[in-house]
Amino acid sequence: MLEVVVETETGERHVRVSAEELARLVRRIGGDGDRFLVLQRIPDLPDVFAQVWHEAGGDYTLEHRDGGADRHFRAGAGQPGAVVDALSGWARRQTDWDAGLAWSPLDVGPVREAPPLDLDEDEREELERRVREVLAGGYASRASLAELAEDFLATEDRRPVSREQARALADRMWLRRVAEQATWQGETNPERLTRAFDALQEAGITTRENFTCCRHCGQSEIGGEAAPGARGFVYFHAQCTASAAAGHGLTLLYGGFDGSPETTAAIGHETVAALETVGLRAEWDGDPGRAITVAPLVWRRRLIG
Repeated sequence: MLEVVVETETGERHVRVSAEELARLVRRIGGDGDRFLVLQRIPDLPDVFAQVWHEAGGDYTLEHRDGGADRHFRAGAGQPGAVVDALSGWARRQTDWDAGLAWSPLDVGPVREAPPLDLDEDEREELERRVREVLAGGYASRASLAELAEDFLATEDRRPVSREQARALADRMWLRRVAEQATWQGETNPERLTRAFDALQEAGITTRENFTCCRHCGQSEIGGEAAPGARGFVYFHAQCTASAAAGHGLTLLYGGFDGSPETTAAIGHETVAALETVGLRAEWDGDPGRAITVAPLVWRRRLIG
């Protein structure tokens, strides 16, 4: 799989696509409302991306940016094969990925520098602590992190953090977390959890990570996520994520779509078995009215973006 995220004009988001899937997406674009793809690294890095635009009957326009406005380039291609080769090479970080096209620098205008934050020490610490908490959860994107930083201290009468300042702060703390996670070795517990959830999904149980803000919303909305024929569900919400990241273990909520205690208990047993298969310890007494807790748990979820 390619360590990239591909976003489309139609709003699709494809994480870690295969080379074949990337080729399919490139060959698909061109119609109204489906004319471009944007690729980002995993983890996402500021000012690093590739993208392609295509309208039916015309050539393809590719762009890539490599760390700043002075490293932004454009090239044209007549056939989708050349685009697929370039983007696949970019995704694989091949040293000569751009050799097959004629690239020229693209002037995107001056970059507006963010002014320093005008916050007292307590406000700055509060803001940075909140950003660190969300980063530790591992599900934020750079965009959502910047939005959080902009809004966190805002009141009806005061917005002390501008959009540019928020983006600069979020990117600085994001890169610090990226450097930290580069030291992690091997499979992490959240990655084991994802493997367990994937196995449950294959077995007809709808699974969702970091799903909605709270239990009330999760229970209200999980039914809408069910695939045809799904027997039940298991998920955790954003408050569960925060608890896990803080070192308190992870609470999993589960149930049967038929609402019966028997199905709910069966889903619980299958969930515990899937967790234990990937090496996670589950605490549950078999009562379908009680949540499953995964503990002890070191929560290190690698950022995607």
